[in-house]
Amino acid sequence: MSKAQPQEINPEKLETFIHKVVGDFGAAVGLHLAYIGDKLGLYKALAEHGPMNSTELAGRTDTFERYVREWLINQAAGGYLDYDTETQRYSISAENAVALTDEESPFFVAGGFQILTGMLRSTPRILDDFKHGKGMLWGEHHEDLFEGTRRFFRPGYIGNIVASWIPALDGVLPKLEAGAKVADVGCGHGASTIIMAKAWPNSRFYGFDNHAPSIEAARKAAAEAGVSDRVTFEVAAAAEFPGEGFDLVCFYDCFHDLGDPVGAARRAGETLAEGGRIMIVEPMAGATAEENFNPVGRVYSGASVVCCTPNAVASGNVALGTVATDEALREVAAAGGLTHFRRATETPLNRVFEAYP
Repeated sequence: MSKAQPQEINPEKLETFIHKVVGDFGAAVGLHLAYIGDKLGLYKALAEHGPMNSTELAGRTDTFERYVREWLINQAAGGYLDYDTETQRYSISAENAVALTDEESPFFVAGGFQILTGMLRSTPRILDDFKHGKGMLWGEHHEDLFEGTRRFFRPGYIGNIVASWIPALDGVLPKLEAGAKVADVGCGHGASTIIMAKAWPNSRFYGFDNHAPSIEAARKAAAEAGVSDRVTFEVAAAAEFPGEGFDLVCFYDCFHDLGDPVGAARRAGETLAEGGRIMIVEPMAGATAEENFNPVGRVYSGASVVCCTPNAVASGNVALGTVATDEALREVAAAGGLTHFRRATETPLNRVFEAYP
């Protein structure tokens, strides 16, 4: 039996790859430092008070100057901050400030740092899961994941639910305006539920999630938003949530996490009023593996490994994952009795499906 001939190494290709890895090293540590900047208010201080050096920023934020000094270098090297060589002060551009500090903007992204930091705390557990095929429930993660999810997804919901996603569904918008009954399954901290309740005050909204601490947070958020009169939050599994006569049942960025998506689809169909619709909002993904070889696919497939798929493995026998194809989602919906299924609209980050029996 002859040995395989060793591959000839192209020095230029190897050097290019090493440069890429070094860039990824910088991005990885930069993510953690961005999390720190968000958590400690460093970005907000720069946005509110203008250019500063490390001593001035540390004074504004009650932090230790020696750490702030190299945090600033890292952030400027990553393009998050600007540096003036004449004044030797750092600043944040108006555009970056919107993305990193304005939680009411649809362009806010800082919650993503919290999600990723929260997910990566589970690495020892995920290593073991790789070897033994076990799972990890959503509620077993660090609390940063839950809060970060609300902060990261809420801007997209602000920008899209009212403006484009609901209007893309067949006949749903007039019902919401007149007064409809809506279930938000897998509602988490209730960001999507509250946005809908603010937009359509004549309707009633019911948020369900199996994670009790998230339901507690959702109730508090609803009270602070002044919509408790038309929003109810309850702890319930997706395949067993209570109620009937819903004009709309929503699954915002959670259907792929479910261990029993067939049961959830079936239950959603059972609870619909005549003419009711189900909206399933899912991460953007391609029809083939190679269609996910892009920045969005890189993020979503990574999140699937450390969070979404482990929850499905731990809680059922189906693991769709974040990059499930349209066809895979259609098959699961059909198995749950949802014979009508279409992609109603999309964004660069999301696919929005309409389904019903």
